[in-house]
Amino acid sequence: MSKRTSANIGARLDRLPNSSWHVKMWLITAFALLVCWSNGIGGAVQNILLNEIHWLEPGSSLLAMWGTTYTAGQLFGALIGGPIGDKIGRKKSILLYEAIHIVAMIGGAAAPNVYVLYLFRLIQGFGLGALLVVLFAGFTEYVPGRNRGTWSSRNSFIGNWAHPICNGIALLIVSTGISMNMNWRVQYIIPSVLSILACIFIYTKFPESPRWLEAQGRVDEADEILTNIEKEIEAATGKPLPEVTEEPKAVKQLPYSALFKGKLLRRTIVGSLVLIGMNTIQYTLMNWMPSMLSSLGYDTSQSQFMTMFGLFGAPFGIFIASLIMDKFPRRVMGVALLVLMAALGIVTGQQTTMNGLILWTFLLNTAIYMYVCYASAVYVPEMWPTSAKLSGSGFSNAMGRVSNIFFPFLVTYVANSVGAGGVFVLISIVAAIIAVSVLIFGVETRGESVEDIGNID
Repeated sequence: MSKRTSANIGARLDRLPNSSWHVKMWLITAFALLVCWSNGIGGAVQNILLNEIHWLEPGSSLLAMWGTTYTAGQLFGALIGGPIGDKIGRKKSILLYEAIHIVAMIGGAAAPNVYVLYLFRLIQGFGLGALLVVLFAGFTEYVPGRNRGTWSSRNSFIGNWAHPICNGIALLIVSTGISMNMNWRVQYIIPSVLSILACIFIYTKFPESPRWLEAQGRVDEADEILTNIEKEIEAATGKPLPEVTEEPKAVKQLPYSALFKGKLLRRTIVGSLVLIGMNTIQYTLMNWMPSMLSSLGYDTSQSQFMTMFGLFGAPFGIFIASLIMDKFPRRVMGVALLVLMAALGIVTGQQTTMNGLILWTFLLNTAIYMYVCYASAVYVPEMWPTSAKLSGSGFSNAMGRVSNIFFPFLVTYVANSVGAGGVFVLISIVAAIIAVSVLIFGVETRGESVEDIGNID
């Protein structure tokens, strides 16, 4: 008897109606994204180590390494974690990277000195860099192509509440009156416990990707899992499922080297540029806005208030993106958002009044986070064949992290030589360059099945 080669997994998944099963998968993924916040507490913990217990000193190399160490960990996590995830599967890789991240957060909480903490901070970055790749990219295999962008955008919307929630929890911990030496340790323990809870949900409720199993030749396992999903959805909706009308499509096994030749090389270049643009622009606004405002003559309290108000554009932008993500072709939306950011960057840099800066910074952040949702949660994760999905997404994410290591030096040079307005112009130039790249080299993925996207013949 010949070995079974296909269970038509892609067509069967794509024809499924929206259901409570899809909501369950989304909520589990979104919760895991929300609570893996070793990055979200970075600023609050750094502030305590610097100003309260003095493990870090102003102007020291150790202080400078606080962000660099974590970013380096994320870079290697994305680069290494993607190929591993393509070998062992989506569910196993999520649990593996969760475990690494949790152990590193608990180790960081128990660190006796800053040097041990930095070791665990490097591992935290590694775990999170790998985890974000598999959560965002892997999720695209579970939802239908017709509204994949909407589901993925919802993940981004929930996940990006991590920073404000972390800051709120940090304020609550301060109000308890515990010592500062315990305060930052508790900030690590809370997400550790919540991430353990996420692991329980993933282990008990999150099936392995049938698409990945079929791509590995494990067709019977894929068929069994998908049959159970179909029965669950039929029971929940009380209706028979639509008939499968599409013929099975070939699913190829691709080596890692396939990312750097032929048609996939084009996607590797585009994906890397899209995330380089996201990381550099987002980093600049998140980290440099207070100092840029101070250089314009605003005191610390004014600059903090203006920065905070501007950042309300983040959840607003992602919410708007989730509503329109599947309304426009991916290339059109990407280019439009980049052009919008370029225009808003120039206008923002010309503002001289507080009200003007608040308004235009809010609008700029809204556009930036619409793009963050588009780039990190939707476009880059969905542009790869199943057998190379995490590898391609991981490599692109790693290139985005590399840019965060070098771009701050350029921002510093521009800020010192030209002033705050020059930094906004720099943002506009980066956005324009990426827009041209997406327009020329981008691939269209909206509404396409994972299998059609993966057809690179």
